[in-house]
Amino acid sequence: MEHLILVVEDDQGLREAINIYLKSQQYKTVLAENGMEGLQQLDKLGDQVHLAIVDLMMPVMDGLTMIQEVRKRYDFPIIILSARSEEVDKINGLTMGADDYLTKPFSSMELLARVNAALRRYDRFLEMKTTGVDDKKAELLVNRGLELNTLTKEVRVDGKEVHLTPKEFLILELLMRNPGLVFSAAEIYESIWKEDALSTETITVHIRKLREKIEENPKKPVYLQVVWGLGYKLRRD
Repeated sequence: MEHLILVVEDDQGLREAINIYLKSQQYKTVLAENGMEGLQQLDKLGDQVHLAIVDLMMPVMDGLTMIQEVRKRYDFPIIILSARSEEVDKINGLTMGADDYLTKPFSSMELLARVNAALRRYDRFLEMKTTGVDDKKAELLVNRGLELNTLTKEVRVDGKEVHLTPKEFLILELLMRNPGLVFSAAEIYESIWKEDALSTETITVHIRKLREKIEENPKKPVYLQVVWGLGYKLRRD
């Protein structure tokens, strides 16, 4: 599959460098200088875009606002670019639906590794969603009022459909396939991202976001529970 990547970065030098890195791997690119321009590009391209690389601090429209708008319409992966001083914004970006982040400065190899991994996961998600092809038998996983359909990629809580991002879906599927088993944040990361867990911060954010979507009261979760000092589990039905 030919992939199109949207790069949203106000620093012209960095934007062009990223463009060169991606084109060296035969990716198609479209560039934008700020979040508003990024959304305008999406209005033109729609589902042709397979991944977005978004800086946080930009004029006109910042990255956080753009990510929030993107997630109202699209499921493709988003990689945040952040400076070390933007720690809180990075967490907010992950909470709003970004999938990964890179802290500036970063190497071309690190960027391409993150891009390649994100696109592999997204390709598999799209294939499973559109054709139902998977190495596991498609089935309906049920835990009390929580239902996950591995074929249609639908999740319902008490009959009401819940919209999850691709990685939220995969994390929930992992836990629902293994009710009662405790997974550390590192184990979840390595299972879903298919790479070593250099940081588990993103898992903490994704778990919190999942709770907000599937729990009636996220502060008193019925399904997704923390085992302090060990990790997370889906309560056994």
